[in-house]
Amino acid sequence: MILDPIAISSILAAVVLLALFLEGRFKLFRALGAALVGILLAMVLSNVGLLPDGSPVYDWLSSWGVNLSIVLILMGVDLRSILRAGPGMIAAFGLGALGTALGATAAALLLAPSIGPETWKLAGQYTGTYTGGGMNFAALGRAFETSSDLFSAAVAADVTVTAFWMMTCLAVPVLLGKGTVSANGKSEEAEKKGTLEQSLKATEGPLHLTEIAALVTMSVSLVWLSAKLAAALPAIPQVLWLTTLAVLAAQIPLIRSFGGGPLLGNYLLLLFLAANGAQSVIANIVVIGPAVFYFAVITVAMHGLVIFGLGLLCRLKPSVLAVASQANVGGAGSALALASARGYSEELLPGIAVGLMGYAVGNYLGFVVASLFRGLG
Repeated sequence: MILDPIAISSILAAVVLLALFLEGRFKLFRALGAALVGILLAMVLSNVGLLPDGSPVYDWLSSWGVNLSIVLILMGVDLRSILRAGPGMIAAFGLGALGTALGATAAALLLAPSIGPETWKLAGQYTGTYTGGGMNFAALGRAFETSSDLFSAAVAADVTVTAFWMMTCLAVPVLLGKGTVSANGKSEEAEKKGTLEQSLKATEGPLHLTEIAALVTMSVSLVWLSAKLAAALPAIPQVLWLTTLAVLAAQIPLIRSFGGGPLLGNYLLLLFLAANGAQSVIANIVVIGPAVFYFAVITVAMHGLVIFGLGLLCRLKPSVLAVASQANVGGAGSALALASARGYSEELLPGIAVGLMGYAVGNYLGFVVASLFRGLG
């Protein structure tokens, strides 16, 4: 068994690299996603005895690593762009978040006897991840100190349900037909090519050494400051301080202009998830698995009933509801993928905007739901 922290770090980095390579080359692994592939690869290495189930490397990634990734990703959130998303998309996103919270609540009430004392943690994490994407799941899991076995089982269930929900959101607008209210009031065909090109260009750009230095300085400083504030005011968890500080910092144009933050943040998240897989025991996950899967299904099913049911009653376009739902369940990237695949050019930028908002909102909402169920199980 390898115990040297440098060697363990090297293996985890190789696991993430291989997961990204497989995701980019093969359809099966693309469907699973690099995050789940990395968890599974590290899990195999741990369960065959190559990697230990505990290491200072894992501890660093589950504390500093996750916190730094939160700051780096949130530094790209421009609140003004969210306001420009339009009332239709914002309303749809809000309905989706409400549905998620209600779904997690129902799942916790139904499945607490099967899941046990960590039910409240799962309720908070699934609320967070189905409000704004996977970053929230990792951040809340770190804050709640969720056990590795439950965490890995929940990630596997999340990936499966999220993939199914993407297919559902691709089909629902076609089945329902066109609605009446767009995200921002423009015509369906307006600026189709220009909008798509702008969105794709917004995700590109070179990474400069000066910008990396600035990102590291800002992210480390904000993690340190959030820890101090959490120590001084322990009623507010560090992750909420960190989320708030990062979003506020992102409103400064100079800070938001630094490129590479989301890229570096997502890489740290992949390392953290791989480390979590290395700490997981497959036999325990198999035992936990079914109840956790049902938890994810119930949460997303309720989300779907609320966002599409109430959304259609409010006369929102099915395309707006589908993109907003993906912004909730999969994050900004999923919203972009669905809007591009279906040619919803009008909803593309608004979907990305509310998806970015979900990164922040999910942490707050997840803590609220988790607090309601902390004594359950």
